[in-house]
Amino acid sequence: MSPSPSPSDRPRILFLGDDIKYNPRIYERLTSQFDIIHPSPPDLQRPAFLQHLRDGSWGHFQAIMRPSWHTGGEMGNWDKELIQLLPPGLKVYASAGAGYDWVDVHCLAGHGILYCNGAGASTEAVGDMALWHILSVFRNMTRSFLAAQSMDPRQFLGAHHDLPAISHNPRNHTLGIVGLGNIGYAVAVKAFAAFGMRILYHDIVRKSPEQEEVIKAEFFPEIGSMLRKTDCLLLATPSTLGGRPFLTSEVIAQLPRGSRFVNIARGSLVDEDALADALESGHLAAAGLDVHASEPHVNARMVNMANVTMTCHTGGGAVETKTGFEQLAMENVERVLNGQEALTPVNKHLIKEGMAANGYMNGHHATSGERNGTV
Repeated sequence: MSPSPSPSDRPRILFLGDDIKYNPRIYERLTSQFDIIHPSPPDLQRPAFLQHLRDGSWGHFQAIMRPSWHTGGEMGNWDKELIQLLPPGLKVYASAGAGYDWVDVHCLAGHGILYCNGAGASTEAVGDMALWHILSVFRNMTRSFLAAQSMDPRQFLGAHHDLPAISHNPRNHTLGIVGLGNIGYAVAVKAFAAFGMRILYHDIVRKSPEQEEVIKAEFFPEIGSMLRKTDCLLLATPSTLGGRPFLTSEVIAQLPRGSRFVNIARGSLVDEDALADALESGHLAAAGLDVHASEPHVNARMVNMANVTMTCHTGGGAVETKTGFEQLAMENVERVLNGQEALTPVNKHLIKEGMAANGYMNGHHATSGERNGTV
């Protein structure tokens, strides 16, 4: 077991994962203000991690940071079982990564804990990956590079002769985007500027007229209307509650025959059997997938399809992303502990409501009078 931290009046940060690599000066700034508790990798395995929380081995820390996406998550999902063991007074958990389907942000809010993600750090990288997949599904890049790498002259010549008859330029085609947040908007800007695509989008929040004008975007409050006009559908939206897929056979049926699909969001958003059916039937011409429903496993039906481009959830995989994740995790924690607004809060709007529902007010369990507003 890790030794208990020495007593200190300074706020404590529980640091999960690898040492800081890209932003040493920010880390030095943290160590000058706060006590850092940095458990060893074996202590992050779920049974050990939960036991440390039960035992209070790390004391009453006020913040948690996970600056690296590839480490610090060994304990698995942050669910009710884990969250209810966190110490009182914990204010913030700041993690690398843009997605947060692995953490119950509603449960954290119910305990008054702010969750901050790495939104923005991966936007450029994921946007570039989306552009590559869009080009691939229009120009049949998978078949082309597989034929070239086969070292078989017949496959090379087959691709050389056949692909021009079934490939298209993206220009003047419609890109229908589900979710025009930071990443979705970045993809739209790139696709509009580089490919001359027409941008359609559906989201629960409409962009400002100024933002729409930059990309000549058309907003659809009803998604079915957008799907029917879409040449290439791009998912850039968070996972749905409960992990329900968005792309189902019913949704696919609303897309025009011969349209294309790209997913740079979450694999759980796609019914992969329905997608495979649509590709086999020709209803969809091609698909580009950076994320998969059962990672690290990919769909066995689609893996050998020449009209499917697959990458290994590396959309955000760039040094610049890792640098930004580190910076955001540390700066979010620093700002919250110093009484400032977080840079990338996810569940701030849920905290007051969640704490009241859980019977917490002003850091303690509320009396019936407090909950009813009579005291």
